[in-house]
Order: sequence, then structure tokens, then C-alpha cells
Amino acid sequence: MRECISVHLGQAGIQMGNASWELYCLEHGISPDGVQSEELDNYTTNGHQIIENNHTNGNHQNGQEQDGRVSRSGDKPPMVKKQAWTGEENGQTNGDNGKTGKNESSISSFFMETGSGKCVPHAVFVDLEPTVIDEIRTGTYRDLFNPERLISGKEDAANNYARGHHSIGRAMMDEVLDKIRKMADQCSCIQGFLIYHSVGGGTGSGFGSLLQERLSADYVKTPKLQLVVYPAPQISTAVVEPYNAVLATYGGMDHSDCAFMFDNEALYDICRRNLGIERPTYTNLNRLIAQVVSSITASLRFPGNQNVDITEFQTNLVPFPRIHFPVVSYAPIIHAERAYHENMTVADITTACFEPANQMVKCDSRKGKYTGCVMLYRGDIITKEVNDAILSIKTKRTIQFVDWSPAGFRNGVNPKPPTTVPGGDLAKVQRAVCKLGNTTAIAEAWARLNFKFDLMYQKRAFVHWYVGEGMEEAEFSDAREDLAALEKDYEEVENDSIDDEDVVVEDLEDEEY
Repeated sequence: MRECISVHLGQAGIQMGNASWELYCLEHGISPDGVQSEELDNYTTNGHQIIENNHTNGNHQNGQEQDGRVSRSGDKPPMVKKQAWTGEENGQTNGDNGKTGKNESSISSFFMETGSGKCVPHAVFVDLEPTVIDEIRTGTYRDLFNPERLISGKEDAANNYARGHHSIGRAMMDEVLDKIRKMADQCSCIQGFLIYHSVGGGTGSGFGSLLQERLSADYVKTPKLQLVVYPAPQISTAVVEPYNAVLATYGGMDHSDCAFMFDNEALYDICRRNLGIERPTYTNLNRLIAQVVSSITASLRFPGNQNVDITEFQTNLVPFPRIHFPVVSYAPIIHAERAYHENMTVADITTACFEPANQMVKCDSRKGKYTGCVMLYRGDIITKEVNDAILSIKTKRTIQFVDWSPAGFRNGVNPKPPTTVPGGDLAKVQRAVCKLGNTTAIAEAWARLNFKFDLMYQKRAFVHWYVGEGMEEAEFSDAREDLAALEKDYEEVENDSIDDEDVVVEDLEDEEY
């Protein structure tokens, strides 16, 4: 079995991790104390059938849960016999999907089963100050995680990249690497690292780029994927966000294989528009991100005939080493009250993923060109419907691919339908899709970030705080030049055409004559 190790850094990374592991546990029927329950697994797997029963009986309102678990009134939903997915609709068979209870082949990628039968996540949580990790130590899932892998310091990074990278963070690095090494030694074959963090603060940016550098040296061939929150256009949590983000991107550029980008403003807008939440909280945002992470990792955790491996992400999405920042979309994102009034066919959710309003980063994908797309479908999906939906997408003028990438798409289909959190805002649906698209439109986000960086750096504002922590001022200039080069790289990718190849073909034809 190939295991995947999750590393959660800073407040944002830890809170994203809380939402992700909460969803993993629900999907695999694992209780907060780490014990896998066959009965709970049946509920989570067959939630969509229970919804239909509740809707028919008029019980989908009045405070009852809609995802097949215990209602708030304390009554258990009707037991539904777990049905095996046979794949007959797709002309496929997969007997393993009908197993109930413990399925080691599906959960051991992310959980290690101890001798006492408890499931422990392959995860390490790191923060330079104890407040956020203390919430895990005293929270609902305190018995799930190995306490040795909850690592906290005593002094905050204070939104300063240099404190996380050069001073405080560097002092903690050996301890963190030792925990990761021990976890890796328990794995039979590491599939990859998932690194959750933001680049606006101090720990996620400074410590994150330093950790990537060390992991790149210790695990050269192992894929390293980032789930990273970037500064939003209008919303900011720290004055020095542009400094931290530019420095972190520069520091991790050569040490990351693929970085899936999010920004809070895009997530806020999705919550307001699609879910009707007037004042979204970080919990709402993190649960959206958790659905994306679940879709990305579903092929590792659940068997299926058309799964997409982690290594396939970078193979299909990264045409050149530096162009590794895909834009993420997810559909359907819909409130439970509207779920029964919407027609969510495969074609509908595929089209929704390509709408700029549904992207989790603020940029207009209609102004750029795609180099590649990975479409990750889940649930009740027929392969022919997927192929028809992709063909329809290719005919739209607003969705363009670069000339030298004619195929453009890699599709994955997993039979496990998405799960929702009890009492959450998302509706339980029978099918969903996550789009990972590498588009040149993301250069718009880099341009915004560089502009904000320049406004401050031309006055050398706040620079003394970074220099005081042992950082050289020249690193600012180097980082800014590298980001300017990244903008140019995207511009070249968009403008490259096959004209040169046409010339070669014409020359060959002339030689034949």
C-alpha cells in the first residue's frame, strides 16, 4: 500500500486539516476516537438513499439531518443495507467496492491501524505558538491524532516570514523532520506529501518554504503537493501579506511539484452566492476546501477502475516545472434547501466548474488558455456522460487550450459519492466533480501580488522587521525578480503557438519536392 503523509502548518493549515480529517472520518466511518464503525460506515455510504426517504416522507425539514446520520432529535435514521457498486452502468465491475466495515486497502493510505484496532492519521501538525494546536488537544478529535505529532512552539511568527524561515522556525525544524521521518519509516511506500498552509502569515510562509526545502533534499523522488491559501485581492488579514507571499513562493518554487491555490475572497463569494451564508466563517470556508481535498484524494482511499494517482496530477497538469499552480473548482456547491429543485446532471456540474465565479481563486479563466485539466468525478457517474460533457466543453469559445496541448483533459471517476458534515451547509448529492485546471489566467493573481509588493518595497516599508530576524535585504529583490519571471513564463506559454512546427513541416515538404 502506498501511503500519503499530510503536513499541516500554521493556523490556516491546521484549520484546513481539522475540516479535512473530519470529512475523512465521516467518509470511512471512523469515530472521533479513531475506532472504525461498520454501522457508521453504512450510514455515510448510503446517505443519499436516506435523503430520498426523508424527502418522500416530508421529514427533510424540522431540524432533522439530511445526510443519513443521527438526527438532532436523537433518532437514528432507518437502516439501509449497504449495496455494492458493480459499475454495470459503465460496463465495468469492481467487486471490492461492495465491502462493508473495515477496508484496509482503502483507508491505510491515510490512516495507520494500530494493534488495538484504532485508526491513526498519517499527519503532523506544526505551529510556532500553541493556541491553535491546543484546540486540537482539547477538541472533539483529541483522541484521533497521535499527540507526539502535534508540535507547537512557545513564540509566534508574528506574520513575519523571516521569523518562520530564519530564526524561530529553523530551531524547530529538526524536531519536525524527525517526526516525519519516523512516520515515513512506518510506511511501506510513500505516495506523496500533502502540505497545507497559507503564505500570508509567518509560519505558513517562512516555515513552510523551509520545510519544503528540507523535504526536497530528504525525499527527492517523492511528490510534494501544496494546498495553499494565497492573499485575496480585496481581503487581507495582515499588512505584510504581499512580502510573505512573494518570499514564500520564491522559496518553495523549486521544491514543490504542484500547488493547488485558494483565496479567501473567492471562497467568501461562493459561500454567499451558492450557500446563502451572509457572514461566512472560516469553518464554512475550510469545509469547502475539505470537499476539494477529499475529491483529490478519493482515488487513493476508495477503489475504482478509473482512479487518478497523485503522480498523475503533475504529469497531466505541469507542462514545465515552474508552471505548477492549477486553479481549483468544485461543483455542485449548493445549499440543502435548494438541492431538490436543481437539475445536477454530469453536463451541468461539468459546465459549472468552468464558470469563473465557481473558481476558488479570483481570476478570469476566460482571458487565459488552459495547458491541461484534470476532472475528478465522484458518485453516480456514467463514463459516456463524462465524455459527452467534455466534448461539449471543448466546443465553447470561452474555454481555450494552448495549441500544443490538443487533448487537454484527464478524467477520473470514483464510485464513492461525496459525504457532507452533519449540520453543515452543503447538500448531500449523488455526484460531484472537482476540476484542477492549469490556466495562464492565474498570471492575473501574480500581477496583483507583485503590484502590492512593489507599493511597499519601493518605500522599504516594514523591511527592517525581516532584516532584524537574520534575513538579507537582497532576498526581497531576488524574490521579486523571480515572480516577475514567473509572470513572463505564463505569458510565453499563452503566446506560444505551433507556427514553428508548421515551418518545419513546410521545409520537409519542400525537401520532398
